Parts: sequence; structure tokens; C-alpha cells
Amino acid sequence: MEYNEQNTQDIIGKISPPPGMSIGAGDPVQALANFIGFAINAFIFVASGALLIYLLWGAFDWINSGGEKEKIAKAQQKITNAVIGIILVFFSLTIFGLVTGNILGIIDNKGGWVIKIPTLR
Repeated sequence: MEYNEQNTQDIIGKISPPPGMSIGAGDPVQALANFIGFAINAFIFVASGALLIYLLWGAFDWINSGGEKEKIAKAQQKITNAVIGIILVFFSLTIFGLVTGNILGIIDNKGGWVIKIPTLR
């Protein structure tokens, strides 16, 4: 008996992912693009949350310093680090957007990801 896809489907049936699990509508390249977009959005969410918490922690330390110079200096350093972090995240995402959108053409006009893998025809 020679192997072909129809024989396999006759024996074990057609295997398909559970409903709601397909992030790329059956296209693995589009699924990869959707996953990358989700990962970037998750990074932005986590980074902004961490930066906000660190900024508020520095402000809280400043309020509770009681006028002690070393505690004020530590609180100012936390606030400065949080602001530098916000700036770094902003610039890294801007550069990433320029490289992927304008140079590589991965991001389309709607903000979605379109990854095109070269094929031989």
C-alpha cells in the first residue's frame, strides 16, 4: 500500500486544531506574525506597568524620606531611572517600528504584521 494523505485520513480521520486555537487562520506564517505582534504588545504592557510602579515607588520613598538627604537622593535616583526606562522603551519601539515597517516592510498600513517568506516558483 502506497502512502498518501487520503489513505491516512481514511485510517485516522482529519486532525484539526480545537476551535478558537487558530491564531493564524491555518497559515503558520500569519500565526507567527500574530504571535510577534502579541509579544510586542505584551512587552509594552509589562514594561509600562513596571515603569509606573517604579516611578510611584520612588515618589513614595521621597514622601517618606523625612527630609534625610540620602533617602531623598535614593528616591530621586529611582524616579530618574524610571524616566530613563520610559525613554529607552519609547526609543527602542520607535527604532523597531522604523526597521520593521519602513525598511523591511513587515508591518502593513493597518498596524498588522505581514511576514512574507520567499519561495521558489
